[in-house]
Amino acid sequence: MTRPFHSQRRALLALALAAGAMLPAAHAQTAAWPAKPVRVIVNFPPGGAADQLARAIGVPLAEALGQPVVVENRAGANGNIGGEAVAKAAADGYTLLMSSGGMVSVNPHLYPKMAFDPVKDLVPVAAAARVLVFLEVKPSLPVNNVKEFLAYVKANPGKLSFGSPGNGSSPHLAAEMMKAQANTFAVHVPYRGAAPAMQDLLGGQLDFMFDPGIGLQHVKAGKLKLLAVGSAKRSPLFPDVPTLDEAGLKGFDADTWFGFYAPAGTPAAVVTRLNQEINKILGSQGVKDRIMAIGGVPAPMLPADFNMRASIDSARFGALIKARNIKGD
Repeated sequence: MTRPFHSQRRALLALALAAGAMLPAAHAQTAAWPAKPVRVIVNFPPGGAADQLARAIGVPLAEALGQPVVVENRAGANGNIGGEAVAKAAADGYTLLMSSGGMVSVNPHLYPKMAFDPVKDLVPVAAAARVLVFLEVKPSLPVNNVKEFLAYVKANPGKLSFGSPGNGSSPHLAAEMMKAQANTFAVHVPYRGAAPAMQDLLGGQLDFMFDPGIGLQHVKAGKLKLLAVGSAKRSPLFPDVPTLDEAGLKGFDADTWFGFYAPAGTPAAVVTRLNQEINKILGSQGVKDRIMAIGGVPAPMLPADFNMRASIDSARFGALIKARNIKGD
């Protein structure tokens, strides 16, 4: 009767010794990170806000880590394709996601069946910026302020069109928020990214757009008219431009938070290191200037705070999606 007991003890002791031997190896592996290039998947096309943020932060991040940071665009399904690629990647700190917070907070409301659960399969690493949306119209539209614009849309129901990077994207939700509050109707034209939508606005094929900042250079050049900011606060870049709240749409706030995520299970020490490095980078003047150039506001914060923002956005945008019966592409 004693042999099985002693055999069990020996087996358990062997397991304990093996586990103990693995701990230093695990610590050494984390301490050695990164030992090779880090890949950042952007789940939207080149030229959009997520892409520009990833590239602005990627260069100084490579310098801080001592390894190349390679940016790769995997667009489609309102960010789900790139999100899934990262969710299913090895949780070793060598694959990150740069995304709008909407993929976590909005997409579950748009797509009843997703190939991954962004809340469970991804962990927040670091916020990058609060991305504002700017209500811009083509120069030929006979309006010069929000009051005139809303009156014109009401007088021409269904005759005006607006573009967005896709169904459920922050620019689309901003327009739906405006339509609901102002009781107006305009035709939505979804694109595969903000850049092609902006090209059609510049070309006159679209009448207006809630721009995530990529068209501000055209506003400054006089090629587009900027009427308002879809944020709770005015943009530091355009302090004289009113918010839609100030223009009469009370409580209007379509801001979103863009940032970095990693596969669930990524070592906590790696997430902490990345968070610290990215927050430092967001405080550098060069990166601040690049983020401000697209109308964003640098947003250094801890992963838990970034996660809380996603929860808040999920509640407010989820209610809008349900009320407007918005579906994914």
